[in-house]
Formats: sequence, structure tokens, C-alpha cells
Amino acid sequence: MLCEIYKGSKKAEMYLYVPLQNGLKDVPEVLLQSFGELELVMKLELTASRKLARVDVASVLDDIQEKGFYLQVPPSTWDAPQSHSKGLE
Repeated sequence: MLCEIYKGSKKAEMYLYVPLQNGLKDVPEVLLQSFGELELVMKLELTASRKLARVDVASVLDDIQEKGFYLQVPPSTWDAPQSHSKGLE
């Protein structure tokens, strides 16, 4: 599946994957507004065997087929090293 990947001006490390054939038409307006100004990052061929840096390609493909888009959110800040979490127990 050919897809486009967008980033927004408001949310760092948040990406929106959409199928090339449909573009942004299936993305809810409220989600689009939360991104601010969208910028096309790249066009990419997604296949079941393709490796992606931070997300599972099967999840991306499933969401695109079910919802018309996939939302990649920034990594969790709760994965902090133990030295930073002492005293929070």
C-alpha cells in the first residue's frame, strides 16, 4: 500500500499515515486541527515485511484499512530510567 506520512506544526514526534489514494479525506476534522499546519514528510510503500522505526507495520496497515489513517504518537515519557523515578514510589 502506498501511503503518505504527515507531521504537524503543533505536536512534536506525532505523525499521521494515510493511504495515497484517499489522502486526508477520512481523517476526522478535530484530529487534523490538533496537528496545526500539516507538512508531508514522505511517501512510502507499506508491506507486511517492511520494518518501521517506532511502530509495527501490521498495526499501521490494519488502522489504515479500518479507519482510513494511522496516528503515531510520541514515545511515552514514563519510560524514564530508574534513577529518575526514585522517590515517586
